[in-house]
Amino acid sequence: MPPRTPTNPRGRYVLKRVFLAPDPGRIRLRFAARAVLGIGLAVVVCALAGHSLTGAVTGGLAALLALFTVTDPTVRGQALTTALLPAAGLPVLAAAALLHDHPVARDLAFLAVVGLGVYARRWGPRGHSLGVFAFMMYFAAQFLQARTEQLAEVSASVLLSVLTAAAVRFGLWCYERRLPPAVVPPPPAGTGLARVTTRQAIQATTGAGFALVMGQLVSGQRWYWAVGATWWVFVNTTSRGETLVRGFRRVLGTVIGIGLALFVAVPAHGDGPLTALIVAVSVFGIFYTAAVSYTWMMLWVTVLAAMLYGLLGVLTPGLLALRLVETGVGALGAALAVALVLPVTTHSVTDAWIQRALRCVHACTAQTAARLAGTAGADPAPTVAELEQLLARVRLSVAPLVHPLNPMLGRKRRARRVLGLLDDCAREIRGLVAVAGDPEASHDARLAAACQRVEAAVEALTGGRDLAARTAPAGTGPALAHLHGLERALAELAAPLRAPSGSPLVGA
Repeated sequence: MPPRTPTNPRGRYVLKRVFLAPDPGRIRLRFAARAVLGIGLAVVVCALAGHSLTGAVTGGLAALLALFTVTDPTVRGQALTTALLPAAGLPVLAAAALLHDHPVARDLAFLAVVGLGVYARRWGPRGHSLGVFAFMMYFAAQFLQARTEQLAEVSASVLLSVLTAAAVRFGLWCYERRLPPAVVPPPPAGTGLARVTTRQAIQATTGAGFALVMGQLVSGQRWYWAVGATWWVFVNTTSRGETLVRGFRRVLGTVIGIGLALFVAVPAHGDGPLTALIVAVSVFGIFYTAAVSYTWMMLWVTVLAAMLYGLLGVLTPGLLALRLVETGVGALGAALAVALVLPVTTHSVTDAWIQRALRCVHACTAQTAARLAGTAGADPAPTVAELEQLLARVRLSVAPLVHPLNPMLGRKRRARRVLGLLDDCAREIRGLVAVAGDPEASHDARLAAACQRVEAAVEALTGGRDLAARTAPAGTGPALAHLHGLERALAELAAPLRAPSGSPLVGA
């Protein structure tokens, strides 16, 4: 069945996706509101400590990163990672300040920070957070032209701001304590150059080198924008296709953000209260839209950057145009790097995530069957949470195939079909687990047989074997109905996962 064409125009669809996207428990709303509070308090603390505008901006950025990038699955882990941020960022900040007047050493150190920051992702969410924080401290030193004589002040601002952000996040408003621990799927395994993070570290360093050289040819003062664009294109991506799509979305968000900044940031130049209001709205927008639209997040990042340049007294329409050019240079550097340097194909990453999602379906079914059979300790809830995270990764890896600019219509249809059927599997699993959670649910021989058929279907799909479609009898209870729905979805998955010639979903 071909995918349905939305009746709304594309623009209305994007607006609905951002502002009407599901927000269970109002997590995104609380995430964004807490960020405004935490960053605002951090800036106030820096101001009360007598720090200059440069120190306050550095502190605000440190608080933003502490509230945005730390994503450990437990609150305890988040607190530990937050405490480690200054240890990762302050040495880098000091190096950037000390090397400010030594361009060659400064640039080589920047590339080293890029490579090590990406490579740190091999250690999971904590490595990712520390790598991002270290990179952004070096970037901030270029942004603010920090020098050795300012090092003590900006370091104090970072410490005060991280402490303030931690007090807000873990003391004043720690809504995560009432939530189950997040499930974070580990990245694809591998050693040496087979490890994705190793390849990405080399790619990011190469792309950043290109961006640094070309960015300096464009502007001797704002070249670091190009390096920053290359870096952020690589964040939260794995394959060549994901990186290219993210680069496109970064440029698109920057274009729209510059258009908005011309209407709000330039007129607000010099108006303190209006600037503070727009900065707060921009921070809220970054945090609220990050989970649903990278384009919208970049729009707000661009407006925020424009407001900060307004505070520093250098904002002009020409500067905004230069930011767009440098962003394009950075995105081009990332595109060349992922295409030419140790490329990680979309197929290999997508196939790995789909395989893991299907195996999780297998585990969910087995745990649910054991729960229905009365096995003590059987709990499918953790595997359901893991399945949701794995499906999010599948959507991210398949995004290049379903992108409107993808000219391969056949593969686009197949990718959409796979996503739809995997969503069907998840829906049936959630319904099945809800039934299994009923204390009155009891064992039924038909349930055991249906679970075995589901497990066999998953084994066939993940093992590359043919899967014969079965016509399951109509279920007489909710558990059987969900299991039969799961069987049908798995049977229908066999066709789009393999082309008629036996080729994979996305090709080599």
